Amino acid sequence: MPVLWIVVIVVVLAVVGFVMGRMRALHSAGEDRRSLHSLPNYYGFNVAMFTAVPALLLLLVWMVAQPLIVNTRVSAEIPEALLDGSNMSLVMSDVRRVADGLDTAIAQGALSARQAANIDLQTTDLREVLGSVGVALGSSVDPATLNAAQTYRGMTSTGDLAMTVLVLLAAIAGFAFAYLRTNKDFRARNTVEKGVRVLLIAAASIAILTTIGIVLSLVFNTIEFFRLYPITDFFFGTTWSPSFGGGSELGILPLLWGTLYISLVALLVAVPIGLFAAVYLSEYATKSVRGVVKPLLEVLAGIPTIVYGLFALLTVGPFLLSIFGANGPTAAMADGGWMHAGTAVMTAGLVMGIMLIPFVSSLSDDIINAVPQSLRDGSYGLGATKSETIKQVILPAALPGIVGAVLLATSRAIGETMIVVLGAGAAARLSMNPFDAMTTVTAKIVSQLTGDADFASPEALVAFALGMTLFVLTLGLNIFALYIVRKYREQYE
Repeated sequence: MPVLWIVVIVVVLAVVGFVMGRMRALHSAGEDRRSLHSLPNYYGFNVAMFTAVPALLLLLVWMVAQPLIVNTRVSAEIPEALLDGSNMSLVMSDVRRVADGLDTAIAQGALSARQAANIDLQTTDLREVLGSVGVALGSSVDPATLNAAQTYRGMTSTGDLAMTVLVLLAAIAGFAFAYLRTNKDFRARNTVEKGVRVLLIAAASIAILTTIGIVLSLVFNTIEFFRLYPITDFFFGTTWSPSFGGGSELGILPLLWGTLYISLVALLVAVPIGLFAAVYLSEYATKSVRGVVKPLLEVLAGIPTIVYGLFALLTVGPFLLSIFGANGPTAAMADGGWMHAGTAVMTAGLVMGIMLIPFVSSLSDDIINAVPQSLRDGSYGLGATKSETIKQVILPAALPGIVGAVLLATSRAIGETMIVVLGAGAAARLSMNPFDAMTTVTAKIVSQLTGDADFASPEALVAFALGMTLFVLTLGLNIFALYIVRKYREQYE
């Protein structure tokens, strides 16, 4: 039975449990609500909670554990001859593709269940059969792969059946347990509130455990990379030249330089415009103007970064090239022009700065509005003008919070990928020319993990070292920014 239908059945049982639990509580009290310990709805929620939560938790755990167990069992049965130097994950990917293809062929009528279970590769071209139902295979299926796929299908089918039975039994058992103990003296409200508290704690724990999992995956793979490649060459090398044939030079300095250079250009665009926009919206704009301008400004924050990247590639880059390139007005003074292609630091920096404007302006606007009105009134009482009050009172008072907003925008700029990929180019170089093509740490993470890379090689594992470096850098900026913002808030709250 599909997982969706299992969830639907469990939810229906929970709804039925809510109605029946509520009715049983009222019946036990002789239809007198005043005799109940809790409100009638709490009794219904108690039955619904015991019906749905254990069953859905079992379903979730089963869905996570079953693929791991099946993959482990099937991979243990794959003969060494089938590997032939290949990675086990690639072989298992072929096995799963064949297994899923057989299920698709059965569903579309290209094969019967009996035919799928007894395929003779000498008389049946399985690759052609699966291709007819939209499952493409890179090569012909060998007997060992087919046997592993059949084992995979059998174990998955058995596991799905057991999952369906056990989940539904858990839902029915929870329903019966909660329903039978429902009476007018049962403290349903206390039980429901404890259950809700546990669910809230679980939700918070999922977020924390996910963060821990991400950090651990980066740490372990980074350690594995530094076992294969010297750590001093990585952090102090000035050449980035990965080569799967050997002789790679994986110095991070050109990538860090490109990352910081592009981020600096972006901040030079975003901070003045965003800060001036925040001052106007908070101090000069009327309520009607603010109600229109601020939402329009924040529309920029909702545009996908891939759209910004295309804007940089198709519009900003050619525009800058027409001015600073070989055919522009600067060609004579710069030996053929400062800019030789549309992809450059300036292209990505300008577009990234536009993307960060609503980020800076929104945070700065909130911080400026948080400055107490008494400071403004005191300044006006001393005879200061509005502009003098903004320059000498409001901005100095809001400066710690504004600095925090700028640092948060910096961490956002450092982690940007698509604008850099499309607007800055792919050259890892140390250069001061803002019209040269450069690249960043995030862009190289994408390129190193793209394609059929062997994850046991330094050229692939370096992506995790790059990610760990970027994680530490942005984490430090975020902690510093939050520290400044918190210190500012404590001063005026």
